[in-house]
Amino acid sequence: MSNRRTLFWTFLVTSLAAFMVALDNLVVTTALPSIRTSLDTGLEQLEWTVNAYTLTFGVLLLTGAALGERFGRRRVLAAGLTLFTAASALAALAPSADWLVAARGLQGVGAALVFPLTLTLLSAAVSPERRGAALGVWGAVTGLAVAMGPLVGGAVVEGLAWQWIFWLNVPIGIALIPLILRRLDHSLGVPRPLDVPGLVLASVGLFGLVYALVKANALGWTSTTVLTSASLGVVALGAFVAWERRTRTPMIPLQMFGSRQFSVANAVTLAFSFGMFGSIFLLAQFLQTVQGSSPFEAGLKTLPWTAMPLLVAPLAGPLSDRIGGRPLLVTGLSLQAIGLAWLGLNLTVSVSYATLVPAFVVSGIGMGMVFAPLANVVLGGVRRELEGVASGTNGSVREIGGAFGVAVLASVFAGQGGYGEAQEFVDGIVPAILVGAGVVAVGAVLALALPGRPAASPAAAPRSVPESVRGSVAESAARVVPALEPTVTA
Repeated sequence: MSNRRTLFWTFLVTSLAAFMVALDNLVVTTALPSIRTSLDTGLEQLEWTVNAYTLTFGVLLLTGAALGERFGRRRVLAAGLTLFTAASALAALAPSADWLVAARGLQGVGAALVFPLTLTLLSAAVSPERRGAALGVWGAVTGLAVAMGPLVGGAVVEGLAWQWIFWLNVPIGIALIPLILRRLDHSLGVPRPLDVPGLVLASVGLFGLVYALVKANALGWTSTTVLTSASLGVVALGAFVAWERRTRTPMIPLQMFGSRQFSVANAVTLAFSFGMFGSIFLLAQFLQTVQGSSPFEAGLKTLPWTAMPLLVAPLAGPLSDRIGGRPLLVTGLSLQAIGLAWLGLNLTVSVSYATLVPAFVVSGIGMGMVFAPLANVVLGGVRRELEGVASGTNGSVREIGGAFGVAVLASVFAGQGGYGEAQEFVDGIVPAILVGAGVVAVGAVLALALPGRPAASPAAAPRSVPESVRGSVAESAARVVPALEPTVTA
């Protein structure tokens, strides 16, 4: 009876915590027009409202898992949720866009501590024969969170105010923190040294590049600020690669990229999330700014896209085990590209919603055909001992790809249009969406380089496995991508 009670509380607490951080990927999208008006802000700050969360979440995901193994999963989960809850309150109290962006960044840090440890704790609490079912339900919960993000955000903004999309996290967090400390078992994993230099270099490099993209339209591509930021980003990422090659305890073992399957899978992930996140960022605003939909209506109208993977992904996963990931990924990415191109070619000031629905559905089916097969391809590209780090790496790539998608497509939007008249918005969003479609189409072409059938053991995988990546971190983090894939890690 005690074991059942422990399992109940573990599943309840970890699922609710994961639901919160997954919801915040997209819950803010339908609130962007309200935030823009309320805080009298522009496109740049709206980009950072999204990217501050996805960048910190993506960069710190592997570090969050490692901290839990070293200092105790329950303790770090409670600390992460405390930070996430406090940051949510700060976001709700934001008197300015800069304050909101800073709070969103803190939310991302908290989410990076929470999300991988919810997987670890749940995995450790169930018996091996029931683990698959438990994690499957957990994955469905997080998938539902992201699918419902725009709808929940729209309903809250319309019924209350945009600040309440953050206030709602506070009572849930306050209720969960004591439950984590009292009801969950204390456990430690196999600790490994933290790669602090690698973390700093990766963070500086990615921030430098995104900052340059965000500033380019306002200051010009040849401005000192933009060139300096971009150069710093490139140099820092180059230094990150050099450091990861030489350190004995890398954050991301680069030998994994010796597997063509793993390298291609991550390139596909980058292209996919680039087009998806960037497009949703603009389309959620189009439905309100141009078509006059209320925030709730805008969230409801995106459901044919965001909710479709919940129907398709459960079928695509088993099918990928039978026929391999390549045909599903090529088809799914092609459908996503076709759906986005359809939208880009048909968006006008007076376009009817009925014209957009088929494009949303096609894009949603494409998303569902990508999620589960991509997870299988990633894990099939490395040896079992490296699955945890491989999954975490792919999760980071997905979040970072989304950040770059928002930055680049917003840059295209600002260069061709703006927030003036409705036609000006359309003039900006059309080329931006078409760029997103083109990037996803490139991902479909890249997917052709994947193996056509599941490989029994990846031949190109590294022959030697550092001791630092063995143990329960790898075993539990190996489920980060499969469980996240039904979601969108905006």
